[in-house]
Amino acid sequence: MTASTPRFAAVLFDCDGVLVDSEPITNGVLRTMLIELGWDISERTCVELFVGRALRDEWAVILENTGFRIDDAWLAAFRDRRDAALRAQLVPIVGAQEAVRFVAALLGDRFACVSGADRGKIEMQLKIAGLDRYFGNRVFSGMEVPRSKPAPDVYLAAARALRADPAAAVVIEDSVAGVTAGVAAGATVLGFAPPGPAHATPEVLRAAGASVIFTRMSELPGLIAHPA
Repeated sequence: MTASTPRFAAVLFDCDGVLVDSEPITNGVLRTMLIELGWDISERTCVELFVGRALRDEWAVILENTGFRIDDAWLAAFRDRRDAALRAQLVPIVGAQEAVRFVAALLGDRFACVSGADRGKIEMQLKIAGLDRYFGNRVFSGMEVPRSKPAPDVYLAAARALRADPAAAVVIEDSVAGVTAGVAAGATVLGFAPPGPAHATPEVLRAAGASVIFTRMSELPGLIAHPA
């Protein structure tokens, strides 16, 4: 298989944990704020419950464990603290820039960043990581569709905008919610599972439906260009 006959019609990248190493930062801020509400939540549990999901949709589990119903003011405070930490600490995932350049050379503009996060966060992170110039206006937020991940809406919207059949697209994800969303959209899903407590394990991503698991972003070009 050559670059003139790519394996997939479109590549849909998640952002957090796939393009930028934001999960430990965001998860750390969230965990601190949940502890402040009285929930002595572990790092692993915080990852398992919240990574890849829209925080606004997880109010019930927070209410159950803290007695506090998160509201717009609390969410705004979380975003302010999160964004300050990201501006100070964020770096791209090792190998992400090279992987995106490869996809751009292979597919032209038939790739996108598809995240469950709010648009401001996505665009800020891509700019900090030096990736915004590759994606242009091909950035999709789960906050701007009826249902965010694990529902497939944002991946379906991205595929539609790229004029790609979701069944011919590949999704790159690192969370259970994201893998679930990609599978529900009908795409092939590659699960990115680098070592570390802020990432889902290969086993849980595979159980969620990821067809292939990889642990280094340098592996991605080979997985996209050639049959598994």
